[in-house]
Amino acid sequence: MAKKKSQSINLLFIGNSFTQRNNLPELIAEMAAARGVTINHELISVGGASLRTHWNGGRAAKAIEQGGFDYVVLQEQSTLPVKNAQRMAENVRLFDAAIKTAGAKTVLYMTWARQHTPEAQPVIANAYNSIGKELGAIVVPVGLAWQSFLA
Repeated sequence: MAKKKSQSINLLFIGNSFTQRNNLPELIAEMAAARGVTINHELISVGGASLRTHWNGGRAAKAIEQGGFDYVVLQEQSTLPVKNAQRMAENVRLFDAAIKTAGAKTVLYMTWARQHTPEAQPVIANAYNSIGKELGAIVVPVGLAWQSFLA
């Protein structure tokens, strides 16, 4: 009987404390390992940073260009989808073009509304879902799941 080859996935996470806190990339790797999937990951994180900050800094774009990632997980600054969804979409488009050129797939990590403004969650979800649909990106609805859990 042939032994099944284990699957390996290479992920690049780009975000801020919402991605870095509690070591999210390693948590996902541990959950995947429990299912026989190996996750190799890299994290580019700057506290409070927007995707535009990462793009302008150049480190994230260089990592994408060097390739080797199957998926690039983008997490926008938490209040930008509410304050300026158009700017958020512009930021994601910058990355998406580079991600596709590198042969990877874009994943959008939807954040959650701040505790004192739960009414912002539908706005955040719409911003992520709209740009995700436009670009054919995977949207991970963490914010909606968190809102359901809190309810």
